[in-house]
Amino acid sequence: MAKWSYEGRTRTGELRKGSVEAPSHDAAMSKVRGMQLTPIRVRKALRLGEITIGSPVTIKDLVIFTRQFATMIDAGLPLVNCLEILGNQSENKRFGRVILNVKETVEGGSNLSDAMAQHPKVFDELFTNLVAAGEAGGILDTILNRQAAYLEKSAKLRRQIKGAMTYPVIVLCVAIASVAAMLLKVIPTFQKLFKDFGAENELPGPTKFVIDLSQGFSKWAPFVFGGILALVVLFVLFYRSPRGRMIVHRFLLLLPIFGPLVRKIAVARFTRTLGTLLSSGVPILDALEITARTAGNAVVEKSIRYARERISEGKNMAEPLAQSKIFPGMVVQMIAVGEQTGALDQMCSKIADFYEDEVDVAISALTSMIEPLLMVFIGGVVGGMLIAMYLPIFGIAGKIKGE
Repeated sequence: MAKWSYEGRTRTGELRKGSVEAPSHDAAMSKVRGMQLTPIRVRKALRLGEITIGSPVTIKDLVIFTRQFATMIDAGLPLVNCLEILGNQSENKRFGRVILNVKETVEGGSNLSDAMAQHPKVFDELFTNLVAAGEAGGILDTILNRQAAYLEKSAKLRRQIKGAMTYPVIVLCVAIASVAAMLLKVIPTFQKLFKDFGAENELPGPTKFVIDLSQGFSKWAPFVFGGILALVVLFVLFYRSPRGRMIVHRFLLLLPIFGPLVRKIAVARFTRTLGTLLSSGVPILDALEITARTAGNAVVEKSIRYARERISEGKNMAEPLAQSKIFPGMVVQMIAVGEQTGALDQMCSKIADFYEDEVDVAISALTSMIEPLLMVFIGGVVGGMLIAMYLPIFGIAGKIKGE
């Protein structure tokens, strides 16, 4: 009997977690349903000896796998043979072991989606649900190609966000290190020079301020860095709580410059995921549940769950989305048209294409604006400190010349 960890929701929507013992994944699912829960995730609990070591599985690995898997299925190769070939030829050995484990589980009589669900760190819930829809509809190759396209677009969006944040973070780190080095090493050298020339009591105001700042920083530096580290730890702990995550994500949406960008990213991710699920034949309530968990923003997740509740009561999707005031009016109107025409999946894909382009333009504009501002800021701080240090030197040079 293997041990399975599960997550499920009660009839009132309350999330429950726990573990059960069962001989197979299907038996574990049955046990969870027997507890009057709707299963969200059921996976085999890892034992210490089962922890795999190797390179992490990247989106690129998944894209290559799904493309090749779809081609093999379309060519008529048996499912088990496809998995064996892909597992043995995978450049990522850890991913190869996972694929071969999926093959063994399928050989034991499980569905492909259930076998993949036992590896949630590699095949997420979106992936396994799409595979399940493809198995049920007999269009697994089409679903896999669609999943590969979704992964490629998601990877592109993620690269854009990381690219926009990398440069400012690196520049700020360099600026902080430079200022700290000046306060700890350079400024004390100038202070000693002024003291040797007897000009310590005749320093200009800016120079005195920088020297006092250097002395204070040298004295309190361990406490400053310790305080910063403590604040970071507290923030991480606060962010991990549901309430803290909600507050942080709401704050991000309200920021004057970054807020609209965060909103566009959330809309693009929501519509791309929902469109992919609906076009693959996943029921809308299940699709919204999966989309909510992959939203990436607690405020957006809450809005999607609210829309799901209204749909389960017989309402449409556009009205509750409009009430949340998270989604722009154009998005709500296009979703309403998609519902009325029965082409909601196609409409979601069009919205996602539009907002992904909008994110690209917004990130480019933000990067172009941040770069000169950061350079001006760093130049102003470092240059100001140097000017403050050189001001007394002109006076000392004049005294020496007069003598």
